[in-house]
Amino acid sequence: MNNLLIAALSADAGLPLGITEGGSWLLRNVWLIPLLPALSFVLILTFGKRMPHGGSELGIAAVGIAFVLALLTGIAWVDHRDNSHDQEVHVAVVQFDDHGVGHGDGSEEGHGGGHPSLAVHRTAIWFQAGGMEFTVGTLVDGLAVMMLVVVTLVSLLVHVYSTEYVHGDRRYTHYFAFLSLFSASMLLLVVSENTLQLLCAWELVGVCSFVLIGHWWEEKPNSDAALKAFLTNRVGDMGLLVGVTVLFFAAGSALPGRFGSFSIAETNALASSGMLSHTALLVASCGLMAAVMSKSGQFFLHTWLPDAMAGPTPVSALIHAATMVVAGVFMIARLYGVFFEGFQIGGSSINLMAFIGGLTTIVGACLAFVQRDIKKVLAYSTISQLGYMVMALGVGAWTAAVFHLFTHAFFKACLFLGSGSVAHAVHSFDMKSDMGGLRKHMPHTYRTFMIGTIALAGLPPLAGFWSKDEILVGTGGWGLLGGTGGNGAYTLMLGMGMVTAALTAAYMTRCVYLTFFGEFRGHGEPHESGPRITVPLWILAGLAIVAGFLNLPTGFQLAPGSLQERFGHYVEPVAGYFPAITHATPSWSLAIASTLVVMGGIAASGYYYFVKVEAASKAAGTSLTELPDGPTTRYPVVAMGYKLLDNKYYLDHLYNGVIANGTKGPLARLVYRFNQQVIDRTVDVVGETAVKVGTVVYDRIDQLVVDGAVNASGRASSGMGEELRRVNSGKVQSYAAILFAAATVLAGVLIVIV
Repeated sequence: MNNLLIAALSADAGLPLGITEGGSWLLRNVWLIPLLPALSFVLILTFGKRMPHGGSELGIAAVGIAFVLALLTGIAWVDHRDNSHDQEVHVAVVQFDDHGVGHGDGSEEGHGGGHPSLAVHRTAIWFQAGGMEFTVGTLVDGLAVMMLVVVTLVSLLVHVYSTEYVHGDRRYTHYFAFLSLFSASMLLLVVSENTLQLLCAWELVGVCSFVLIGHWWEEKPNSDAALKAFLTNRVGDMGLLVGVTVLFFAAGSALPGRFGSFSIAETNALASSGMLSHTALLVASCGLMAAVMSKSGQFFLHTWLPDAMAGPTPVSALIHAATMVVAGVFMIARLYGVFFEGFQIGGSSINLMAFIGGLTTIVGACLAFVQRDIKKVLAYSTISQLGYMVMALGVGAWTAAVFHLFTHAFFKACLFLGSGSVAHAVHSFDMKSDMGGLRKHMPHTYRTFMIGTIALAGLPPLAGFWSKDEILVGTGGWGLLGGTGGNGAYTLMLGMGMVTAALTAAYMTRCVYLTFFGEFRGHGEPHESGPRITVPLWILAGLAIVAGFLNLPTGFQLAPGSLQERFGHYVEPVAGYFPAITHATPSWSLAIASTLVVMGGIAASGYYYFVKVEAASKAAGTSLTELPDGPTTRYPVVAMGYKLLDNKYYLDHLYNGVIANGTKGPLARLVYRFNQQVIDRTVDVVGETAVKVGTVVYDRIDQLVVDGAVNASGRASSGMGEELRRVNSGKVQSYAAILFAAATVLAGVLIVIV
């Protein structure tokens, strides 16, 4: 059955899915990868406290083995993807008669314009209910393999880094247990075969993030941040439930003899083939988009993400680089057939997903400017970059979005772990009060942080440049001096992306200056971190340099053809469950323009901090972080803008002050008053009335009427008995007189009646 491809079920014609139950042992048993960290979770909780290193060695070993398996799976996938072109692959096609009975009609060679189907698919029965069988299984393609490598690698580095960062913590064992479960949950989500399984993994990711964000729950801000993350994600998850439910029944309406389907491959194939109602797809896409907005920090459900920095820094790195927040982006990429048709991405110029993503890029970048906390700068940067990914998916640039997810994982993890290294040295995350001049004291942290910053800003030749530029090209909104194209003319999204590129370069220049330049403003003597912190930093920095070369644009003269579009070749699905998208062509003019924009952002911010602020610091004889008479003091409009950003667009005030406090305050008082004055008063009146009615019944009816009648009948009976006793004297003449009188009365009655 190695080359037997499973087909989706169609009422009209066979609909090849492009999935096989064949493939190598590694591709068919990929479920072992999430199983390993899940087992380590159980073992750490059971035996961790009795082990020499508190159970951290179990977590590192499990994730390390999972990483090796992920790499081997990636190698197996490359072989599977390349060699399948040389094989004769047959697609089993199933058609249905009027009774919904399937009949094989032979086979077709190839799929999708001669390309063979490649995804490896395995299922087993999970449970049965209502006569239906629900399955659990794995769907392995280039997207899943890429995510497996990224998640296991970042998780492994975070595990190693954490051994020093949380050393001596009172819940050291508990921390590593849930770090393992967090990784296992994300890995399970990545390989999920159906939306029901994906939903379970999605919720597990949310629960683990709640536990890890609130790791130091003794401090109220930390527990509040964990609750905020949990509750905000529950708001979006209602949309996920709606979307999954709508897709289940929509698929059922297109599959004869089937009540519904949770299969991701089937649902995507049905959507891409036009067999599902556009209304159903639009409703499902909007519901799923709500889940993406909460989980992946899109405007206006992004407010939990900066507060989540209350957790340990390694957790922040894992959340922002490889788990949780990228889960929403992954879900869009996995269910892209649904979104592509639901939002009608092809041939358009704007849609809900593209607009939300584009707006989020600017919203997050602007908020990063006014932060004192280095981790919050990076948190808002993550929000902005997630917006980039969602925008790319919204304009049809699927490969660009996934490639940016790939490159972003490395340089953002590098930056977060770098911020943790700095904070570990100065015992604070406040850039303005406790940092400055650290490049002299922490050379390894400084160099790796600079590499991550350049990659994030999008300067060539580091990784962020290639993925960012591919997203801008994918908008199709340039068209100057050749290149671009794509799935529509998303000119507005191109403008948003350009603005964000400049803002990103500017706020990261500010972050670098406040952290590593000027004079040290903290206390004590900062020092470089140990090798368990710096080695992961250098690994991630190295990947931030070279990762971009995995997807060099087609026609790039400086690279051989074998290195061009390699990432897209292995990661983008070639199967029936993936929509037919158009790929934009590279544009040198756009690459040059975007680079100039980035350099302009660096120059503007650099002039302000490295020239103006530095000169003011020397004149004042102290290390300043802002100009005493800066734009916010001289221009009222700028001051208003700063206040708006400092208050985070007043969204927290809306959610906490208006909605939450409105629920706890006026609304709660109104409900209490209604309960006291309406519900309780009604119950009291009913009770009082019942008492009064009972008193009347007892006094008037029971005592006077019922008891009176009974007593009267008793007295009458007693009197009659006395009289009868006198009459019953034993004399015959007395009985005869009574009988005669009775006969006379009876005769009279009969005469009257007759």
